[in-house]
Amino acid sequence: MTQRSWGPALEEDGGVTFRLWAPAQESVTLLVDGREIPMQRMDDGWHRLTTGAKAGDRYAFRLRDGTTLPDPAAHAQVDDVHGLSLVVDHEAYTWKNAGCTGRPWAEAVLYELHVGTFTPDGTFRAAIDRLPHLRALGITAIELMPVAHFAGRRGWGYDGVLLHAPHPAYGTPDDLKALIDAAHGQGMMVLLDVVYNHFGPVGNMLPRIAPDFFHPERHTPWGAAIAFDEPAVRRYFIENALQWVVDYRFDGLRLDATEQIEDESETHLLIELAETVRAAAPGRHIHLAVEDQHSRKSLLNRDGGIVGHYTAGWNDEFHHALHVIATGETGGYYENFLDDTIGTLREATAKGFVRADRGKDRVGPAPQDPLPPDVNINFLQNHDQIGNRAFGDRLARQTDPDLLKVMTALLMLSPPVPLLFMGDEYGEEQPFQFFADFEGELARAIKAGREAEAEKFGGLPDDRALSDLPDPLCDQTFERSKLDWSRADTPEGRQQMAFIRDLTGLRQRHIAPLLKTRPIEPHILPAEDGIVAIDWRSPGGTLLLRANLMEASGAPPALPGEAIYRFASHGKAGPWISIAFDRTQRISEPKVPSAVPTEMIFERSSCISATS
Repeated sequence: MTQRSWGPALEEDGGVTFRLWAPAQESVTLLVDGREIPMQRMDDGWHRLTTGAKAGDRYAFRLRDGTTLPDPAAHAQVDDVHGLSLVVDHEAYTWKNAGCTGRPWAEAVLYELHVGTFTPDGTFRAAIDRLPHLRALGITAIELMPVAHFAGRRGWGYDGVLLHAPHPAYGTPDDLKALIDAAHGQGMMVLLDVVYNHFGPVGNMLPRIAPDFFHPERHTPWGAAIAFDEPAVRRYFIENALQWVVDYRFDGLRLDATEQIEDESETHLLIELAETVRAAAPGRHIHLAVEDQHSRKSLLNRDGGIVGHYTAGWNDEFHHALHVIATGETGGYYENFLDDTIGTLREATAKGFVRADRGKDRVGPAPQDPLPPDVNINFLQNHDQIGNRAFGDRLARQTDPDLLKVMTALLMLSPPVPLLFMGDEYGEEQPFQFFADFEGELARAIKAGREAEAEKFGGLPDDRALSDLPDPLCDQTFERSKLDWSRADTPEGRQQMAFIRDLTGLRQRHIAPLLKTRPIEPHILPAEDGIVAIDWRSPGGTLLLRANLMEASGAPPALPGEAIYRFASHGKAGPWISIAFDRTQRISEPKVPSAVPTEMIFERSSCISATS
């Protein structure tokens, strides 16, 4: 286990060592359990002190001018981001499913959820009660939107400031572990969305104690860029990733907006982080995903079929092209997808990386080409694509039901890994809107920014005005965004869940085995505009997909082999979709290098199977 630098450490012989990197401070005093104790300042800017403290003790740091601040690497807070920190013993939790090693990526069916709106109570413990529902649908991995401690009670989580502490409104560290433990018991993995590209605007004390944590001459959309070339800064984020994967036993992480993580070090932070996390969790399936606007292939390289650093990336082009087809919206992000929309969709479905910025692909080794199709995570919608819309309306309210059914089958039964957003499985009609909990000038700025953000995601409907926009600071906006679970018990809800359950079952029977072979060669077949025709050829056979998304009247390429799934609109040329598997069309399988253990390619999880 890599020695950690940040945060309190419980010593084996008793006591706690407190550590704070505050190079701008000549002296720091530790406040713990009613005592005030001067810390020892080291030459490298670290302040250290070992005391007789214990788990559960409250503590804070006092600067020379009398300012009191929490630990930037606190493992838990008593209350808000300005208050006291808590010493946490991560070894105290008794795991019920300690032997769970996760699941192979080929079996992943992702389900993104926001803890605060997933259930009426909005807590980690409350979410546990809904896990059997997800397991029954064939979900194999839940992905939590960020849970790091942010200012206020409610928010999306992308403005975290105490990145090592779970948000108290959701529960305690043990509550979060209980959720992960329970998911493992259901045969599901748990991934966490983490934000390493910026800190939130309220509660971040790092500029005060460590100005070198940031590059004032380099900027991101959220302010001064983080100085990832500084060793103490690198350790802060790498140790954060280690905490989630080792102490909490998350099965992976999704890194937000990695194109904003700029680092000119010899080894890029993203590479060092991935290598360190994987080395710290031997024998486990660890899946690291990226949101990367540069679509950098080098992050996703494979070595003999084995993931080197990052497992997959979000495939925005797949979503954007489908959204234009489904809704006809042409504003904001979608303006760039008006030319050759179907061609873009074909490329995004078959290979991904349609608009990759090759000039910026300079992270790690040279990018490989081709890469397997499951380096892409596809979705019809997610928190961004719903919540950043003017009114947070879901796709079900924007498009034809038959077309949505075809799009869902395309998502679930093509080789890229599918991601559903919470509520999609039963046809949720409640919106998911942007909400936050700030005050004063910042609150006014957030309200003003909603207009510009809505324009990027389709703009205002013709019959609505700016004055109609939901107030992101209003508690009703947050309450309105909570799932309406009663809809799952309606005939329409049960029908939609049966549809999703059928698709996940087909995916595990046909697509997952395909993804465990290599290589997989995608071939886009010539077809009339409006028709998607793709073959994925492998040593085990060929997966054939034919879909008519725009009511094209021409005939698609032939579809030999065993039919897997078919759907067609009644009385219309389209939309329709057909998927088959032809075992007679095979390609040669390369020999697995002797250094690559075959079981690491074909290994199943030691957890309960969610499809058994």
